[in-house]
Amino acid sequence: MKTLYVRIVLTFMLVALVSGIIAFLFSNIYYHVKLKEYNEEKIKEIANEMVYLYENSAEMEIDDFLTSVANMNFQLYLVDQHMNGRKFGDPFRQYDLDESIIQSVLDGQTYHGISTFKSNLFVTGFFKDDLKNSIGVPIKVGGETEALFVRPNVEKQFGEMRIVFSLILGLTFLISMVLIVVFATFLVRPIKRLTKATRKVASGNYDITLDSQRSDEIGALAKNFERMAKSLKKLDDMRLEFVSNVSHEIQSPLTSIQGFSKAIRSKVISEEEADRYLEIIEKETSRLSSLSKQLLMLSSLDKEVKAVNKEAFRLDEQIREVVLLTEWEWSRKNLRIELDLPELVIRGDRQLLFQVWMNLLTNSIKFTEENGAIYVNATIDKDIIVNVRDKGIGIAEEEMPQIFDRFYMGDKSRNRTKSGSGLGLSVVKKIIDLHEGSIMVESEIGKGTEFTVRLPR
Repeated sequence: MKTLYVRIVLTFMLVALVSGIIAFLFSNIYYHVKLKEYNEEKIKEIANEMVYLYENSAEMEIDDFLTSVANMNFQLYLVDQHMNGRKFGDPFRQYDLDESIIQSVLDGQTYHGISTFKSNLFVTGFFKDDLKNSIGVPIKVGGETEALFVRPNVEKQFGEMRIVFSLILGLTFLISMVLIVVFATFLVRPIKRLTKATRKVASGNYDITLDSQRSDEIGALAKNFERMAKSLKKLDDMRLEFVSNVSHEIQSPLTSIQGFSKAIRSKVISEEEADRYLEIIEKETSRLSSLSKQLLMLSSLDKEVKAVNKEAFRLDEQIREVVLLTEWEWSRKNLRIELDLPELVIRGDRQLLFQVWMNLLTNSIKFTEENGAIYVNATIDKDIIVNVRDKGIGIAEEEMPQIFDRFYMGDKSRNRTKSGSGLGLSVVKKIIDLHEGSIMVESEIGKGTEFTVRLPR
């Protein structure tokens, strides 16, 4: 399997090669579209100047004259009335030219071979030294008209420049390849470090340090990876703490149930004590039932087993129902519940939203001291907004970003974990997300907490 390093090097090489081919093709197209006619006009002027110089000079043999011109890096071909041709200078590569064309030049016309010469995209016509790719002009020799075909000897005129340009292109390509190999090493190095870091995280080691000071995408990736590792470490720590707490939450009521059951079965206690023990057993089983329900609900919501069955219902009546169901809990602490709920019809999952208000209200009851107050009110804006506010112990500012994390149970020193499992608010957040709503919290230590739920109408 090719490594990323090899892929990057090969990709850059391919890009350089394709770029060179495309540049050559566009240059060739530019020559044919823009420069070919200009080049032909220039050579035609030179050919006409040759004819003028010969025809207006003193007696001079045509062969001597054309030989002198050819020595100035021109390729010449002279054809007489009998279609006999003589070359001067370096020979053309091909001499296949229709006699009709030669005859037209003998008749006094000019042959525009450069503009009409056809070459494919991979052969630049400028360098093609065929007789067809030349300028033909009539010339008077000994009283008769002959056809003179003229073309610059590009190889001799620009041969050195071709070598120079070839060296420039070749060295540019080779140096580019070397630089690509070197820079690809620096590009791949941080990715290799990230790969090692992923292996460490996969093995459970979350203490990693990466080069997150870079200001490019690799630096951003390193920062996000470190942030992810810290989140995973925090989640792993919370899981361990959760297992410990849930184990305690399960073990404690089970121990009580087992002990009181044995006491009742022994029949050495009075009937009043037996009733009190049964009441304790009932409370402990209720705690276990609540814990298991929260776990099962969160698991089903995560796996989307619990479908959101939306229907229209009265939200204000549902909240009042939750208040009535929790009456024993808030009346036992002599709490005051104040409701301000206009008639609200919402389309949502009745059972899931019932769990939202139940969790929020029981949370407020749990953390509000005796003789306190809880306020529940709702308003209608673009959305339906429900506020649940208490006068409880509040939440520390540093805990606010984490209260919706599952298994998070706050600062034990302020006793915010009374019989809690750290799942209630996670369930609330998940249900509201499934309804495409949002939840916000504001709190101050010693003054209380307010949850604001916003749901689409």
